[in-house]
Amino acid sequence: MKILILLFLFFNLYAEELYSLRVAHGKASDSDLGEILYGDWQKRQYDFRVYALDGGYLLSKNIYDLPIDLYAKAGVAYFDEDSLQDDIYEVTLYIKAYYNIDFSDNRFRFGFGEGGSYTSDVLMCEYIDANEKNDNYSRFLNYLDISFELDFGRLINYKPLHNTYVGWTIKHRSGVFGLINNVSHGGSNYNTFSIEKNF
Repeated sequence: MKILILLFLFFNLYAEELYSLRVAHGKASDSDLGEILYGDWQKRQYDFRVYALDGGYLLSKNIYDLPIDLYAKAGVAYFDEDSLQDDIYEVTLYIKAYYNIDFSDNRFRFGFGEGGSYTSDVLMCEYIDANEKNDNYSRFLNYLDISFELDFGRLINYKPLHNTYVGWTIKHRSGVFGLINNVSHGGSNYNTFSIEKNF
């Protein structure tokens, strides 16, 4: 995690305006995506964790004069498998839209990303779920990246940190009800705390 923070600070100093960089850390949940969005977060029996680094490039700002920004994003993640198997690495590639809401000197934003995720092995939480539901599992799955964030720099009224967003991000992998690699119910959800800087 320290390396991710150092990379974040480095790019914060030297990157340009069209880019974004995010670090995130969180844990797997037993809840499905719908339950998580409604606030029902169930902890897993095991302590599965993720550390993630994502970079983005701004494709379009204020699409159709709406407060929506569109980014092309790529990421890498490290999954701590709680000593049940070797730890796992992930690469993601996705498109993410942010809906910005300016409110009383601050900015909130909701982000929704869609793309693909490939892991170096099958995540143990996905393997467990697949066995419980008599389902398939796969290294390559659909990827959703859903976030709720606020501008920390504006919150504390410190201009050098404007466009530094802190919040909650869901990392979701699934087979989209069997459309991808015949994975109908298996998948994973990780609730993470994230920090993202737009340059």
